[in-house]
Amino acid sequence: MFNLFNRRDEEERARTENRLPPGQALTTKFPVLHYGPVPTVNLETWTLRIWGEVEKEVTLTWEEFNRLPKTRVRMDLHCVTRWSKLDTEWEGVSVRSMIEQGVFKPLPTARYVMQHAEYGFTVNLPLEVVLADNFLLATHYNGEPLTPDHGYPLRGVVGYIPNRPDLKTPYLWKGAKWLRGLEFMKHDRPGFWEEAGYHNEADIWKEQRFG
Repeated sequence: MFNLFNRRDEEERARTENRLPPGQALTTKFPVLHYGPVPTVNLETWTLRIWGEVEKEVTLTWEEFNRLPKTRVRMDLHCVTRWSKLDTEWEGVSVRSMIEQGVFKPLPTARYVMQHAEYGFTVNLPLEVVLADNFLLATHYNGEPLTPDHGYPLRGVVGYIPNRPDLKTPYLWKGAKWLRGLEFMKHDRPGFWEEAGYHNEADIWKEQRFG
């Protein structure tokens, strides 16, 4: 039972193990937070578009995307609203593996990536984060397909991999739910929440919540 006293013990353990950033509290739930309604998805017409600073624009159908090699990643999630959830398991496709498989090729001028989601929602990230082990184009969470509230059928997800301090880890909002496109860019530009005043880098360890 995860009561108040157990949570305090777990939080102290997580801090000792350098897994709980400043200002965060543990939860066993998976809170649902997003702006706007949950979209209705038709997998027959769904596509993922990749464009911008790439050699050739690519559009993948749902069937084509699901033929790509899958990977699993266990990560701790840290939301800007101050909840943290440890040891979550995700399955999906890494952007790095898509490049290795020859799905597309970024140009040398590509430095940033804008995630484009349903209803025009956008999230920006440096290319180095998008290509790292802790960013995934996820289709499954804890062994089950994503639920609509959590981004079905595809979402970007970014988290902290324990004992990997070499990886930059932004807050969870930097992974877009209901993902429909990846735009590779020469120059950075703010996404939806960044334009609303949230921090552009969003480092969990520096508490970069707001700009």
